[in-house]
Amino acid sequence: MLVHIPGLLNSSQVDEIRRVLAATDWVDGRVTAGAQSARAKHNLQVPEDAPAARALGEVVLTALGRNEDFVSASLPLRVFPPLFNRYDEGMCFGAHVDNAIRFAPGGVRVRTDFSCTLFLTPPADYDGGELVIEDVFGEQSVKLGAGDLVLYPASSLHRVNPITRGSRWASFFWGQSMVKDDGQRALLHRMDTAIRQTRAALSDDHTAVLALTASYHNLLRMWAEV
Repeated sequence: MLVHIPGLLNSSQVDEIRRVLAATDWVDGRVTAGAQSARAKHNLQVPEDAPAARALGEVVLTALGRNEDFVSASLPLRVFPPLFNRYDEGMCFGAHVDNAIRFAPGGVRVRTDFSCTLFLTPPADYDGGELVIEDVFGEQSVKLGAGDLVLYPASSLHRVNPITRGSRWASFFWGQSMVKDDGQRALLHRMDTAIRQTRAALSDDHTAVLALTASYHNLLRMWAEV
């Protein structure tokens, strides 16, 4: 399941994040890559333990917690602290699959069920740099507006095309879902979306809303691991 979440951050938040990142030191992005990814990765990122990364990561996490679509699509149990990267002209990230397990601060293990990219640069400011994700329908090319987020299965083969003009900045992170199977998460997300739409068209206590909501929670109870 690939989900586009528009406007996770507003323009003021994006501008402030970019201002802080512009004054921050960047290092070789391979510091967080696995053995296979390191051979394909050519970009820059802010060190995980940099104060700026932690502070800006909290801004992203707060926005995620308030976003109904993110919560519905991911059903998050744990979210890895957001990281920040940039691709300058000539940089890219070849085809790879994300590591299955990440170690968050404090040694907490996070199984990577879903991956997220939060775009921080307007698409008109750079050429190339598309996030290309392979799924059952073929390749999906993603290049979103600043402040928009894409969520997709961490098991997907994906890449970032070379930058031919400008610079692409983003936040990226992974999460462990209460529902490990992507197909089950997709079904629950579609069902939750239908419930919200039905509630808006009818009422919270309409029999159809109550029946759908009960079925949703019983499926979640059946599939969730907490």
